[in-house]
Amino acid sequence: MYREEDYLMLSGLQHFAFCRRQWALIHIEQQWAENYRTADGRIMHTKAHDCEFREKRGDVVITRAMQISSAELGISGECDVVEFHKSPDGIYISSLDGRYNVIPVEYKRGQPKENNCDELQLCAQAMCLEEMLCCDIHEGYLYYGETRRRHTVVLDESLRDKTSAMIHEMHQLYNRQHTPKVKRTKACNACSLKDICLPVLNKERSAAEYIMRTLNGDEE
Repeated sequence: MYREEDYLMLSGLQHFAFCRRQWALIHIEQQWAENYRTADGRIMHTKAHDCEFREKRGDVVITRAMQISSAELGISGECDVVEFHKSPDGIYISSLDGRYNVIPVEYKRGQPKENNCDELQLCAQAMCLEEMLCCDIHEGYLYYGETRRRHTVVLDESLRDKTSAMIHEMHQLYNRQHTPKVKRTKACNACSLKDICLPVLNKERSAAEYIMRTLNGDEE
């Protein structure tokens, strides 16, 4: 079990899955820069994160910006949306005076990604909710702003194991205060931190060669 002062930000899991160096720059070195993608995503999440919001639609109760944490994983954060679906097989929620199944919903700009960083973040949210509410959560939803559709994510053992392992690795790097080097990929061009990260400097070549190529206008 982790102490509360050692908790890492749950939202950092998506950064970590996308690029370990990006995560370290943000969460260890406290570096940040914004571009269109990050600004658009921030605006979208601002609309979703109204902690005073609670809505009931039939047998479904919808809450936003629920604060969550896990002493076992050592993370904390908040869910965009948590839905409580009335069900005789669910857990008893005294404030709602009934039994409900718990389903986290994460909002994302754009469309589904080729990697599983969104699924990992959603799974971490579910694992926090399970620990806090003493329940089992078998699935969650990812809502993408570009497609305006929900995608069901099955929270199986494989995804849970990957989530736990990645969070453990985050703690190891954070404890070492280590910012790793990474290989440059096409994804670097879309990263808001590329001018801070300087991914071209991670290539295995001398600083003198980099300076000469830059002066000659050959550097990308």
